[in-house]
Amino acid sequence: MFLSVFDMFKVGIGPSSSHTMGPMVAAARFLDKMRAAPFAYAGLRASLHGSLAFTGVGHATDRATILGLAGFRPETYDADAAAKALAEIKSTHRLSPKGIGDLRFNPEADLIFDYDRALPGHANGMILKALDAQGDVILQQVYYSIGGGFVMTEEELAAGKATDEGAPVPYPFKSAAEMLEMARHSGLSIAGMKRANEISRGGAATLSKGIARIWAVMNDCIDRGLTRDGLLPGGLMVKRRAKGIHDALQAERGRNLSAPHTINDWMSAYAMAVNEENAAGGQVVTAPTNGAAGVLPATIRYYLDHVPGASTSRIEEFLLTASAIGGLVKFNASISGAEAGCQAEVGSASAMAAAGLCAVLGGTPEQIENAAEIALEHHLGMTCDPVRGLVQVPCIERNGLGAIKAVSAASLALRGDGTHLVPLDACIETMRQTGADMSEKYKETSLGGLAVNVPNC
Repeated sequence: MFLSVFDMFKVGIGPSSSHTMGPMVAAARFLDKMRAAPFAYAGLRASLHGSLAFTGVGHATDRATILGLAGFRPETYDADAAAKALAEIKSTHRLSPKGIGDLRFNPEADLIFDYDRALPGHANGMILKALDAQGDVILQQVYYSIGGGFVMTEEELAAGKATDEGAPVPYPFKSAAEMLEMARHSGLSIAGMKRANEISRGGAATLSKGIARIWAVMNDCIDRGLTRDGLLPGGLMVKRRAKGIHDALQAERGRNLSAPHTINDWMSAYAMAVNEENAAGGQVVTAPTNGAAGVLPATIRYYLDHVPGASTSRIEEFLLTASAIGGLVKFNASISGAEAGCQAEVGSASAMAAAGLCAVLGGTPEQIENAAEIALEHHLGMTCDPVRGLVQVPCIERNGLGAIKAVSAASLALRGDGTHLVPLDACIETMRQTGADMSEKYKETSLGGLAVNVPNC
């Protein structure tokens, strides 16, 4: 099994990888399908199902779908151009995607939130249709946004299509047990094996350049979030808090005013900065999702800013290790909140961050696996119940706590020799089973939990 570090960490836009990025990617794929089958197209229609319907407005799924059908893609998204295009589409009821021509599309009538019909493949389902001049469907495709910006057609999902279809890689581990055995046999670290796999596909220069960009976007997102205040969009009147916390922490520095536990506030500020940017529709990196995008970069900033001897040269090792763990979770369980609750998002992110931190602090493969297991184990059962369907409450603070748990997990693992009772594989399987048993109202539908017990207007 091979899942590239650039599949796990994708540059995109907020507020959601599954509900914003995924629908935009699906729309782009449908346009490609239309270009490959050049019928006489005259219009487009889309329907959103399951979680995409229930929390779609709060997650900007409607906006993302419309813009995707207009030709926008997450990796090259321009906010100003998108705002202009959206206003024009709503005014003219026309779309003009490149290479296809002028198409009818009335957002009020042709984008349907179907709350009654769930699609069988996944909680995040959507159907895209191309119409002829009479309004008859001449091309149709069902897509599923399966978390982290990953999209599959219904045929791909039904066929059990693997994430990877390329040439074999040197270390194709599908489980943590296989990963540890390969590490023992090869003498390589987890990052070393992951690096060899990546280089076998794309080359060393591509790997280093790509990882440098991933970290630059992550770090820039933290820095932007630490300088902005005001209210987040969506109507909950949630205030940005990262800047105020960070300003206060900087003012306390060197004045012996801080208790040791204040380090947790630094980590929370870094994570909240990212997730406030995400909630505002800014540029983030899936890690492994948008809703959990703050955990891993916050843990890296903790390492760089607060750990003696830390070096930016170790960021590649951190991210490669983290992506190896994230790949195991995605392959054997889920990273989708709509499929398995927030344990699959912030829990996975915390496990990835714990593994990465443990690695750069000198942990053995066994200690790294232990760190990931500790972090994931203590997120088991966590629900996804965003108030008003917005990726704000409890999501923003939750990322800070996920980073804190990641650091604690790495530290505990480093205090041991890597032996422990619960294997990471067992923890991942438990997370999968827990997600399967979890009530749908706690899986990104905003039909239960905080979403119905907190005033949201």
